[in-house]
Amino acid sequence: MDSRIDQNVVVVCGVTGQQGGAVARELLLEGYSVRGLTRDPEQEKAAELKRMGVQLVKCDLNNTAEVIHAMKGAWGAFGVFTGLEGGAIREEQQALRFAVIAKNTGVKHYVYSSVASADRNTGIPFFENKARVEKTVKTLNFGSYTILRPAFFMENFRSPLMWPELERGRLSVALRPETKLQMVAVEDIGRYACLAFTKCDELNREVINLAGDEITMPQAAAILSDALNKHVEYSRLPIETLRAFNFELSVMYEWFDRAGLGVDIPKLRRAYGLEPLTLRQWAAKVKWPVAAR
Repeated sequence: MDSRIDQNVVVVCGVTGQQGGAVARELLLEGYSVRGLTRDPEQEKAAELKRMGVQLVKCDLNNTAEVIHAMKGAWGAFGVFTGLEGGAIREEQQALRFAVIAKNTGVKHYVYSSVASADRNTGIPFFENKARVEKTVKTLNFGSYTILRPAFFMENFRSPLMWPELERGRLSVALRPETKLQMVAVEDIGRYACLAFTKCDELNREVINLAGDEITMPQAAAILSDALNKHVEYSRLPIETLRAFNFELSVMYEWFDRAGLGVDIPKLRRAYGLEPLTLRQWAAKVKWPVAAR
């Protein structure tokens, strides 16, 4: 790839994932050239993105040489990482590697997707690792950077963990019925990330906490009942059951009950001029019943 900086090229990490795909679509609409990184350019999602105009680059985020090659000549980069496959430690390693390479290869504007409450000493491993990555991004002396901190994804209701129960008419979540959970649509993460690129000077060094709704699980069950056109009953999953299944998830849900995610949704709307989706709006747009992969 040409080593000269192309002011229109943005590298998007994990382009076949939910956040990466949403960011790529928004950037394409704004006229950017999107270089999308994926381990498997032949998969169905990748083929769809290619048809939309994304330049697909085969890239293993654990491979330094491949990341360097993918980053050369780009003006901007979007980094998003997950610990679902390799755990929190590997996620952090990937995120740090990606950010450092972005800086060293000449990327001028970097957007990092973290998580709401990353700065609040939650004790949640995959929140704490993002906090450490945030600190590194801030010290790398990018020309400009923006950090996004999204709340709980609305798309989780369509995930393999939650959809099977919803399909049976049950919403089983390890939260107290009175707890209000802040959540965001992945589509909105894409919109805010795109804004971070189009207004990079204005949003330089901004840390943006993202959520579009704040509701209890009984309220969510009522909204999903309407969207699915069938009754959905909320039942509280015992935290002990979740702890036995996944300890880190149980720590996260205990944090939700105890402290919440702390996003100021009205302030978000006022500050950036974008109206994030509520759960009802999101659920009305979703093509049910298809579980996200």
